[in-house]
Amino acid sequence: MKSHYRAVVIGGGVVGASVLYHLTRFGWSDVALIERAELTAGSTWHAAAGFHALNADPNVAALQDYTIKLYREIEAESGQNAGLHMTGGVNMASDPQRWEWLKSAWAVFQSVGIETARLVTPEEIKEICPIVDVSDVLGGLYDSNEGHLDPYGTTHAYAGAAKKRGADVILRNRVVDLKQRADRGWDVVTENGTIVAEHVVNAGGLWAKQVGLMAGVDLPVTPMEHHYFVTEDIPEVAALDKELGLAVDLDGFSYLRQERKGVLLGVYEQNPKHWNMDGAPWDYGIELIPEDIDRISPELSKAYQRFPCLAKAGIRKWVNGAFTFTPDGNPLVGPVRRLSNYWVACGVMAGFSQGGGVGKSLAEWMIYGEPQADIFGMDIARYGAFAANREYLKQTTGQFYARRFVMTFPNERLPAGRPLKRPCAYDGMSAAGAEWTASWGLEIPAYFAPIGFREETTLKRSNAFEIVGDEVLQVRRAAGLVDTTAFSRYAVSGPAAETWLDRLLACRLPKPGRAKLAPMLGPDGRLKGDLTVLNWGGGEYWIMGSYYLREFHMRWFEAHRTDGVSVTDISDAMSGFLVTGPNARKIVERTTHQDISAKALPFMACGEFDIGMVRARVVRLSIAGELGFEINCPATLHSTLRETLLAAGEDLGLAEIGYYALNSLRLEKSFGIWSREFTQGYTPGQTGLDRFIAFDKGDFIGREATLKERKAGVARRIVTLEVDADASGFEPVWHKGRRVGFVTSGGYGYTVRKSVALALLEDDFAGEGTELSVHIVGVERPARVIAASPYDPKGEAMRQ
Repeated sequence: MKSHYRAVVIGGGVVGASVLYHLTRFGWSDVALIERAELTAGSTWHAAAGFHALNADPNVAALQDYTIKLYREIEAESGQNAGLHMTGGVNMASDPQRWEWLKSAWAVFQSVGIETARLVTPEEIKEICPIVDVSDVLGGLYDSNEGHLDPYGTTHAYAGAAKKRGADVILRNRVVDLKQRADRGWDVVTENGTIVAEHVVNAGGLWAKQVGLMAGVDLPVTPMEHHYFVTEDIPEVAALDKELGLAVDLDGFSYLRQERKGVLLGVYEQNPKHWNMDGAPWDYGIELIPEDIDRISPELSKAYQRFPCLAKAGIRKWVNGAFTFTPDGNPLVGPVRRLSNYWVACGVMAGFSQGGGVGKSLAEWMIYGEPQADIFGMDIARYGAFAANREYLKQTTGQFYARRFVMTFPNERLPAGRPLKRPCAYDGMSAAGAEWTASWGLEIPAYFAPIGFREETTLKRSNAFEIVGDEVLQVRRAAGLVDTTAFSRYAVSGPAAETWLDRLLACRLPKPGRAKLAPMLGPDGRLKGDLTVLNWGGGEYWIMGSYYLREFHMRWFEAHRTDGVSVTDISDAMSGFLVTGPNARKIVERTTHQDISAKALPFMACGEFDIGMVRARVVRLSIAGELGFEINCPATLHSTLRETLLAAGEDLGLAEIGYYALNSLRLEKSFGIWSREFTQGYTPGQTGLDRFIAFDKGDFIGREATLKERKAGVARRIVTLEVDADASGFEPVWHKGRRVGFVTSGGYGYTVRKSVALALLEDDFAGEGTELSVHIVGVERPARVIAASPYDPKGEAMRQ
């Protein structure tokens, strides 16, 4: 053990070993892994160690595919056998909607470039796994790139390969404290002395919570119990001339693979149990939790029906071990806001599917400044402090675990951890029929329906289709009122505010009393935000964006902040409403003595106005593509503002609308949104945001890279499609059998009376009129590239 390392990884499970390996692979050799006991002595050693690429987040699925393909490399590099069994695996469906969902999942696999998956019949499933009962099975999704391995061998393969590249692996030495140094590094206090590290990685697994608290951060991660058993030899298995394929019975909540001449069967029970929510005891290691068979008996019963030979099989051993879970089941990866050089790689429930991708992405982030892939689905910044609350964490992780094999519909609004944060006008909107969804802990109106209405979950159009359509059309013919609590707001001030913003944002800054759309770029020219910057005058600015990106954006702002600048997240202090539609000005005029005419308050202008008794900050814009007034007010005045506007618009057709309608309205205008058309993986040229960049202004972050792109052109770009059915996102787009792109978002355009989608296509196939096809819910549908903004293409309505 040396006294100083460039990076220290805390935790010797498969994830920590992967991080160590990837740091050395990308050029850092002065690194060490510190483990309190032995490698794998946590949740790794007892893992069932299956791996698969299937994930609800396509970007995470692509990283899982990377992990699987990496195993052969680390075996060869380290000389350590990982016990790799490439058996292939199949997810089975016996429910018609589940079968549709699997067909949709296959299409998503195509979009992210996973070519090893295919749909299979019940008869083919029987060939893959001869011991399964397929009498009620409709079909399955098979991937040849699935299987299982030896957790001990795999972890040692990562570690061995890292050691060959210069890394140290320090065992039987617990980290007891972490202290930030003045030079941004860390004192890593261990049982055997203190190490100075420039960077620290929390890969603590079952102890990640405690390792976080050592640095003053409470991570949203907790251990939960998970059961599987291993049988004695089964004659039907022993008689096979090939190894069983991994079989997942999604409707029965179980998975099965071969283990010697028997099988390993695990379940994700509907009645999950947490274990030591504050983290495992420090002396816990190569141990198990007593099995709780009664609690998982409903799922076991289903498994014995699906795999009948289990009825006669003896059980060689039970395993009830702890694994860590986050609220959405995906890992926590990346730098922690306000902690210099403190990184996390924990909460990795599926370590043998995701460990390689986690290690790769974090090492890239630490060494190069950004991961190659868009890993927001893993980023620690997708959560705020609220997510670590014990009750919130218990509810949401329990919900994820219980739904591990349960299909979640696109329109399904799950109940765990809700309601947490509510707009101040929540009660009034609820009384008006608001049906709520949630984002980053905040309740957001999805649509307004008759009291007692219940939406049916579906992969297609739901019984709320007409309700949403009525809201859309009311905006187009009169006016809609939208709660904008779910917009983030940041106040920027100080003597250096203008200089700082001019470097941070790629647009030309607006003059006082004006607003501008503001792309924000990383040094590599890829997007970091699609924001709006408002200049209120007197050196005071706002930045506005998406509510769920608050931690992500504040981390970025703070990482690039300079002296003389104050940046404050005021999203919880401010709220508001958008009034949008042809009657919007008439409605707002009734509430104020000030001039809001098109001349006094033109498109993209902003200022302070009295709206009834509310002193508000108003900006002239609308994502609906209509005449719009975004009215911002203190959160305590939210209800008052709502009542004022509703009273003013009562005879002018003003109707409250939700975000489902807003999504349709923006699709008809070909307006992109973050996480769909705009992500960290895309560039301004691909997304059309380059039209808002001031290439001729002074230096800004990403300028050099985006100038290169402007000169070279782009190979892919966002276009608008007319489709024969409603897409939702990530469906592959085909041209005569060749995949040429994928849908970023889609839905029905009620005004234009057609299904509309936005898609990222190869430039050769992005021309208007190009005939294409799109897989939607497993069915290939015709599509055609159309001109952007099928509604009001000249943008006259919003500029009135």
